[in-house]
Amino acid sequence: MTETTQTQMKPPGGAKPRSPEFRLAADALRGLRQDLFHDAFAYRPLPRMRVDGPLTRRLPERVREHAAWTPHAVVAACGLLAMAVASTANQGGPGIGSLVPSLLALLPVLLTLVRPVGAFWFSMAATPFVVVFSDSWGDWPWPPGAFITHLVVLTVVALRTRPRTAAWMWVLTALYGSAAETVFGSGHYATDSIPLLFLAALALLLVTVLNIRRTAEQEVTAQQSETAHERSKRTLLEERTTIARELHDVVAHHMSVVAIQAEAAPYRVENPPPELEQAFVTIRENAVAALTELRRVLGVVRAADYEAPDAPQPTLADLGALLANVREAGLSVEKTVTGAVRELPQGVELSAYRIVQEALSNTLRHAPGATARVEIGYVLGGLGLRIVNGPAQTTTLVKSTHGAGHGITGMRERVTMLDGEMTTGETDDGGYEVTVFLPVPLRAAEETG
Repeated sequence: MTETTQTQMKPPGGAKPRSPEFRLAADALRGLRQDLFHDAFAYRPLPRMRVDGPLTRRLPERVREHAAWTPHAVVAACGLLAMAVASTANQGGPGIGSLVPSLLALLPVLLTLVRPVGAFWFSMAATPFVVVFSDSWGDWPWPPGAFITHLVVLTVVALRTRPRTAAWMWVLTALYGSAAETVFGSGHYATDSIPLLFLAALALLLVTVLNIRRTAEQEVTAQQSETAHERSKRTLLEERTTIARELHDVVAHHMSVVAIQAEAAPYRVENPPPELEQAFVTIRENAVAALTELRRVLGVVRAADYEAPDAPQPTLADLGALLANVREAGLSVEKTVTGAVRELPQGVELSAYRIVQEALSNTLRHAPGATARVEIGYVLGGLGLRIVNGPAQTTTLVKSTHGAGHGITGMRERVTMLDGEMTTGETDDGGYEVTVFLPVPLRAAEETG
């Protein structure tokens, strides 16, 4: 028997549950306090403009250094404009009656460069003082200088904060204008609150659209970077898996040969001594044990449906067929071999073949119509490869991946696993070059040669 007890959740402390309207109002007041009161005069200097854009990076070096201060110059120019308007709008002529409105028009605008939210409060607080020095027949409650100053301050602060802060500033400006007209507007014939609110709404709307677009672009860029990083990691893992499989096949082949030869060797000698038989038995057992252990360790990289290739792995001797294949695909390629041609370890031969194959595939994809050349050099201590192609002769809509391509990543991974060296880059004529050196230990060269 199951007993079910229903418990009604109550707010902590026994408080009464609040209505949705009350919670909405509380959240709004909390947002107001956070946006315009919390650290209102915090020091937040306006950063310099980036000069790596499509237009600014074409400027001369000396001009580009000064161009970084363009936003600061624009704000200062707006402040001087507001100051000039405030000075000329005063009917009292030069003196304290002109100086005070001029300074109160300039300082809030300049303050937006270092303390944006504080500049908004400064502009709001300065407006009543400017009214004292203005003509009662003039604009009310925003004298001309204060009108421009407050409009500039709203725009700059909105650019430097988030859209919610801009909305709160517009609401407070409307409340101030309504209160001033209601309480002190009896002696004035016209009001300019509506024009100010209309222009401010247009400016804040434009700024909000720009902020949303900038945020969206940043998010898209971050997602693209993350996607490219994940794709690169996946390609690297897939290439490592392929290399591990191929190395396993190479080593497994040799270990199997060793085990078979060790098992057959005693039968090729007439009346072999027991010590010799035991030595071959030990060799065979060790070879089988090593082969089993190798398969167990590398088994994690084999897919469930992986099947070992029936055909032997390609070597440099198979390059002729590879070049004939790419020629049929439209790539004009020639091969040059220097040095004493000799058989190299199978891992080196296989990696060299794959590198040439990948480089020629990249040429087909990214340089249609170009010619290519494969240079193979057998030198003391290793094997040198150079695959170079000319510039594309026809345009292609496929975006080039030179410099960040996954084929390059796979080639570099093969070279690294063999302790080799690899360089890639564009040639002077607009083509591309891949240069590789794969070292071959002397002992391994003697065994294979």
